[in-house]
Amino acid sequence: MKQNILLKEKSVALLLDPDKASGESLKRILNSASECKTDFIMVGGSLTFSSIDTLIDRTRELCDIPVVLFPGNLLQLTRKADKILLLSLISGRNPELLIGNHVIAAPFLKDIREKLIPVGYILISCGMKTSVEYISQTEAIPSDKTDIAVATALAGEMLGLKMIYLEAGSGASKHIPVELINAVHENISIPLTVGGGIRSGSEVRNIFSAGADLIILGNSCERNPELLADACRIRDEFRRSGKTT
Repeated sequence: MKQNILLKEKSVALLLDPDKASGESLKRILNSASECKTDFIMVGGSLTFSSIDTLIDRTRELCDIPVVLFPGNLLQLTRKADKILLLSLISGRNPELLIGNHVIAAPFLKDIREKLIPVGYILISCGMKTSVEYISQTEAIPSDKTDIAVATALAGEMLGLKMIYLEAGSGASKHIPVELINAVHENISIPLTVGGGIRSGSEVRNIFSAGADLIILGNSCERNPELLADACRIRDEFRRSGKTT
């Protein structure tokens, strides 16, 4: 299994949007996450106006799952998270999301470098334009252009990034094709994260089998409360079997 400071084995994360996660619904989803031993709670989003700090504080009151910041923009930066994904949108050509925002954030983050995980963030088009594409002003890689996705992931690893994140986007009509996931997995030696458009346990199983090390679930868990438990059960099956692909 590929390893870094975040991942040691197949893992599942729940992504919470601060604009939506609150009150009784937050209690319910975090209770479910605790019961099925979800590995990480991620907080952030492409368009977030509510306080990230408030959500992290409330999450820590309700569960003891490690909190990972998934910042959609500079306004979402916080020192309170256990780990921080330092995202470079390497599938796009927007200079602000490749290096510009990182320059601005560096003085704020310099004293907590041990929390940072440099991530190559790759958007894959899976049926419809997502909020991430619109906000980032970039085009996603078409899902049938596997060679471009592989080359982009390889470039990210060669630049020293510590994780590749294949993202279909919030609200995607379908998840990233398993053939593309497997091709990227076969060509990189750093952990591979996959998120967006995942709606069933069978899809989770297929994505883990294709080589994903970490699967991130978000909106689908609101519509299908059993999805998170199914994903963690399947994760445990992979761990017991010792399967890494």
